[in-house]
Amino acid sequence: MAIGMKQMSMIIATLGVLSFIFGVIAENKKPAAGTAISGKGVVICKYKSDPTVALGYLSFVFLAASSVAGFLSLFYPYQGKSVPQAALLRNTSFVVFLNIALGTTGLAATLLLWPTITEQLHITRNIHHNLQTDCPTAKTGLLGGGAFLSLDSALFWLVALMLADNAREDYFQETNVKGEPKASYADDEIIKSSA
Repeated sequence: MAIGMKQMSMIIATLGVLSFIFGVIAENKKPAAGTAISGKGVVICKYKSDPTVALGYLSFVFLAASSVAGFLSLFYPYQGKSVPQAALLRNTSFVVFLNIALGTTGLAATLLLWPTITEQLHITRNIHHNLQTDCPTAKTGLLGGGAFLSLDSALFWLVALMLADNAREDYFQETNVKGEPKASYADDEIIKSSA
């Protein structure tokens, strides 16, 4: 069974929503700070076990999957009919929304990975020689912002897919089955009279 635009849009939307959900849960589960345990010349930070790091990475994985599906869906040959990339890239609205989708994907990936990696580093490197350390965690709000941008990214991929569908229809209306222009200039009266 060939995949259609409706199925691709459902895949993109589902992956984007999953990325959003995991990102929001990761933000809500993140502890405010760890517990400082004083030792001989060191402070050991004890953090409660929380799923923030795993959920942050899951959110990023679903964002990446949504974006890859979104990008591939734009140039996929639906119903066995492929369209040259140049024909799609002639459509200004398509190019604008493609760039917006790529930009929001990159920003969402940054906002998801930065606090996730920071949190993982805080958990693994928990011995501090600074006795004044207060056992920090990753910045609050970044995972949530990344989650919302992840959802925005999926929506922009869907808009780009709709614009790609319009560009495909325009391309097939302008060309015949062999990819040649439909207009026949041999029967044009002005061209005949000037020859």
